[in-house]
Amino acid sequence: MTEIKIGDKMVGDGHPCYAVAEIGINHNGDIDIAKKLIDVAAASGCSAVKFQKRTIEVVFSAEELARPRESPFGTTNGDLKYGLEFGLEEYQEIDRYCKERNIAWFASCWDEQSVDFIAQFNVPCYKIASASITDDNLLCHTRAKGRPIMLSTGMSTLEQIDHAIEVLGKEDLIILHTTSTYPALYEELNLRVIPMLKQRYNVPVGYSGHETGLSTTIASVALGACVVERHITLDRAMWGSDQAASVEPQGFMRLVRDIRLVEKAMGDGVKRVIEREVPVMKKLRRVDSMGSG
Repeated sequence: MTEIKIGDKMVGDGHPCYAVAEIGINHNGDIDIAKKLIDVAAASGCSAVKFQKRTIEVVFSAEELARPRESPFGTTNGDLKYGLEFGLEEYQEIDRYCKERNIAWFASCWDEQSVDFIAQFNVPCYKIASASITDDNLLCHTRAKGRPIMLSTGMSTLEQIDHAIEVLGKEDLIILHTTSTYPALYEELNLRVIPMLKQRYNVPVGYSGHETGLSTTIASVALGACVVERHITLDRAMWGSDQAASVEPQGFMRLVRDIRLVEKAMGDGVKRVIEREVPVMKKLRRVDSMGSG
């Protein structure tokens, strides 16, 4: 199993799970909310926070932007998309604040211009969103930046994943198993795909979850996920399309805590009598047919 260095952390089998709090667009266009979410992620012990970056007029057609849609930003879909998009000033503050809080940050870039925009910051890796897995030009443009890549695989067939990996190559690549429903139902998660992807591609594999609970995300670590990503929110009742599939502050604290407990509990797979079992064995075992005590 290949291991990958992301920033100052090693990611892969035998290393602590790289926990990512996806802020995405849950900041609702407000840098103060973004900083509060960074605070929560840092306090939870997360490895990184993630944002989404889009060049609106490239990713969305003029027709789509003109479509009526009520939001706090106006009456069209364009008003919403532009209202949620951070620019240079906000990302400079995000970069400064994450350094202050000692937490890494990176972004899902939905177009080549956004990749170039994020490249001006010293991000440890890039993320390819599930919606972009079939965009060969974007994959090539992202790979050319020479940084590790996390590839989400929601809405994708194995053939599409095979092709994306042919384009990207396996070097410095992490695949994230994902189900792109928001929120996802438990019967849709198919966590057994995680070990299958590890065996098929022989690269580190993680999990990007959109379910409402925590237990299945923790279970993904027991199945071999070396990266876990969940959306983070201050309050699921806040306005926004991703809030309902996100985890609130106390939940994020529990999530990272329980991931670390599962990592401790996994052990090395070698069956042995541990030292603290010996007095219990002597007290409770009546007969030892092997003659060892």
